[in-house]
Amino acid sequence: MRSTVVRFLGVAAIVATSVSCGDVVRQGRAPVFLVIDSIQGGTPLAANVTSDVIRNVTSPPPCAVDNPCPTVFNDVGSAVLHLAPKDVTSSTSPTSNNAVTITRIHIKYTRADGRNTQGVDVPYEWDAASTVTIPASGSGTVGFELVRLVAKTESPLVQLKTSPSFINTITEVTFFGRDTVGNDVSATGKIQINFGNFGDS
Repeated sequence: MRSTVVRFLGVAAIVATSVSCGDVVRQGRAPVFLVIDSIQGGTPLAANVTSDVIRNVTSPPPCAVDNPCPTVFNDVGSAVLHLAPKDVTSSTSPTSNNAVTITRIHIKYTRADGRNTQGVDVPYEWDAASTVTIPASGSGTVGFELVRLVAKTESPLVQLKTSPSFINTITEVTFFGRDTVGNDVSATGKIQINFGNFGDS
């Protein structure tokens, strides 16, 4: 019985070690992690985004106060990223080989209530292009489109133009890049977006 317990504990230790190393393995062969310091969106930039699905514009002509033009605007996003070495015990300073160029951004909208059918409950997820290099030391800022114009002309956002309802989403933003020597790097962050017809001031 005792030997069985010992063998079980040994297997458990191996499994635990494998799990703890799993995140590192999934990060790829790059010697650095991509770290998201912050994600903001909207105008002005904020940690929580209020996304208006329609806005009545009063200029330029022929738009006016007594003849506003219903207009759709996209929502922009901005993220601050930096790189962190995987081997914190290394005495070697980062080099230009460790710099990471962000080339793609994936944006996915989800709801806390679990109703996540794209085109019905939430907007469709999509990919945005980017070319921003995060230096080996220091940080870099990546600007991107957080909500597309077309999303506000499709279900479920288009229905909000004439509805008092709102859709609150937890939006995943994943940055994909590659270091100078070709190793893939990625990181995912989240930002809250509240969609609705909020009126015009």
